[in-house]
Amino acid sequence: MLLWQGVALAAVLAALGAGLSVVTGPVGWPDLVALVLTALVLGRLLLSGHLVGTDLRALRRRHREQLDLLARADARAPGRTAVLEHDVPVAYCVPGRRVERVVVSAGTLDRLSPAEVSAVLQHERAHLRARHDLVLEAFSVLHHAFPRWVSSAAALSEVRLLVEVLADRAATRCSDRRALGQALLTLAEGRAGGPDFALGAAAVESSLLVRVRLLGDRGPHRLQAVVLVALAVGVLVLPTAFVVWPWLRTY
Repeated sequence: MLLWQGVALAAVLAALGAGLSVVTGPVGWPDLVALVLTALVLGRLLLSGHLVGTDLRALRRRHREQLDLLARADARAPGRTAVLEHDVPVAYCVPGRRVERVVVSAGTLDRLSPAEVSAVLQHERAHLRARHDLVLEAFSVLHHAFPRWVSSAAALSEVRLLVEVLADRAATRCSDRRALGQALLTLAEGRAGGPDFALGAAAVESSLLVRVRLLGDRGPHRLQAVVLVALAVGVLVLPTAFVVWPWLRTY
């Protein structure tokens, strides 16, 4: 996740800084073109951020209002968990800055064991604690800010998978791994990951096997972590240095 964030931030800094870096002397037509392109990139990012953020918050606010009308509490789902009367097993969370919801269906409570229910709730609460929605929102903004031939759907897809893996690992610190794995398989059978603007335990169905396999990986992988952190820093620092270098040489 850190590496993907480093790549994304480096791309934004490079796109904004490249145009500014050519302006090292008297401003000519090439410099004006570069500045216009830089302003266009910045404008697209700001507009995309406004549209994506506004739409997401409106959808989540409306959904929370509907949950307040339709959902109920259930002793099998401890904590502030909203339970919907639906036979299809589903579990998801609706993030928010002040008001948030963890949602499960009655079908989930009927088909999962108490240990599996607990693991699923821990997974959803991990999303809310870590504010994974903000990470996904940032990548969604970048994806919608640029044309298809520039933006990459692979980055957004990979980040969606990674936030689920991070929530899985957070859940296993308090719950049984096998219980979580079995719960994910049961939820996937229902083929309902929750609304698009929410974070559901089985939302990334195509990568479910990867997630279940990673649940059995308990190794610390310290060397891999060090290498990935180094790559993330390098990806961020090197392009920035190339952009700043012309300014340093001039001044």
